[in-house]
Amino acid sequence: MAAWYPWIVLLHLSCAIVFVGAVAFEVLVVESFHRHFDAATVQRIEQALMARVRKFMPVVVVLLFVSGGALFDLRCDGFACVGSRFGNWLLLKVLLAFGVLGVFVNTMWAMRHGRMDPCRFRHTHRIVLGLMVGIVFLAKAMFYL
Repeated sequence: MAAWYPWIVLLHLSCAIVFVGAVAFEVLVVESFHRHFDAATVQRIEQALMARVRKFMPVVVVLLFVSGGALFDLRCDGFACVGSRFGNWLLLKVLLAFGVLGVFVNTMWAMRHGRMDPCRFRHTHRIVLGLMVGIVFLAKAMFYL
């Protein structure tokens, strides 16, 4: 494997931590604010969070997918490993990642066009968190299953 492999892994894991952490924070912490604050206050908090996230998350997602693509290519020599046990788990992980990307792109589009209401916001983050939990599980399990 390439000498760059450990650096690409580090970049990929760093981006994954930021992305998963941001979504987990939203679902596990910010959603609980609805029980403690009035709707207008929660909406202001969510708008402030999303304004900040919009500044860096697109770069994080691009780096996450570019590094993931590089790792896939280095690890599988293109698609050579698909069909093996490891390759099939990796392919499932990639499919889940593209599911996350689809939801992410749809969310960015909805925000830019003013169609992100609180219900859609909440459900989008829950779906993404579920997909990412699956990806994180497969990231470790595919080496052992």
